[in-house]
Amino acid sequence: MNTKVTIIMYHYVRDLLNSRYTEIKGLDINLFKEQIYFLKKNYNFITMEQLIDSIDGKFNLPSKSVLLTFDDAYIDHYTNVFPILANNNIQGSFYAPVKALTKHKVLDVNKIHFILASCNDKNLLVNKTNVILDRYREEYRLGSNEYYYKKLAIPNRFDPAEVIFIKRLLQVELEEKLRNIIVDELFEEFVRMKENTFSRELYMNEDQLKTMRKYGMHIGSHGYDHYFLNSLTEEQQYEEIKKSFDFIQSIGADPDYLTLCYPYGEFNDKTKKIAKQLNCKIGLTTNVDIADYRTENCLSLSRLDTNDIPKDKSSEPNGWFKKA
Repeated sequence: MNTKVTIIMYHYVRDLLNSRYTEIKGLDINLFKEQIYFLKKNYNFITMEQLIDSIDGKFNLPSKSVLLTFDDAYIDHYTNVFPILANNNIQGSFYAPVKALTKHKVLDVNKIHFILASCNDKNLLVNKTNVILDRYREEYRLGSNEYYYKKLAIPNRFDPAEVIFIKRLLQVELEEKLRNIIVDELFEEFVRMKENTFSRELYMNEDQLKTMRKYGMHIGSHGYDHYFLNSLTEEQQYEEIKKSFDFIQSIGADPDYLTLCYPYGEFNDKTKKIAKQLNCKIGLTTNVDIADYRTENCLSLSRLDTNDIPKDKSSEPNGWFKKA
């Protein structure tokens, strides 16, 4: 019996060339279409419900199963992705950070994305950040600017050192209150748009989520505040996850098929314990691999990034296909 599934993770999917923010890291809509053609030719699409039923012994997964997941409930997913999936009879699983949608807030991670996309000179951005750090150094007992840069500015497969420094400093390293102060100041300077307005342009609303659910898409939890769950106490994690599950059920999610996509891919054993307690069936991580519920815990399944899959319908399958 097949227990493997290629779960692909997407974030922004838009017409990048004609976007107001051409530097935003996302998948161009035309490349998304090409990737869908490639996947239709080489894989077998399944639904999230079929994966859960397979885990429960009620469904046999086809070979080379593939499942598409979309994080953060961007408006891109409603206007660009949803019509393509519907036209091809493909289900997508969409993960909504509740507070961003219902309170019209912009997630700090998204503020950072658009700050970076609005500033071509990343060294200028680093310098501006250092000036703010200097201002708050004594109050928050901060280390030196050199200390933070040496610790955090380590490039990865997607971003150079300067970008990683900004992301890690403002997402994890500093305490939350100071992170918010710095991010808000940089957002005001470089993006120059009111948060409420920007949020309404960036994310879907509840009615759009309900429409996608009505047409067979899967809606899952991406937390309430989109916190690093492993940074919270057990009680805080419970509240964060419970509130998000209450919301997605209020817009039509099936309580027997609840799923959770960990914000930033971060979780711990307490997170999985709470998820199981709340009847969550699937937990999605950012660990890069083919998911296999025979060898992985169902509450910590691996995913591939869209960049791990060819984006040309005529491409030959790569090494991930052979492993699937």
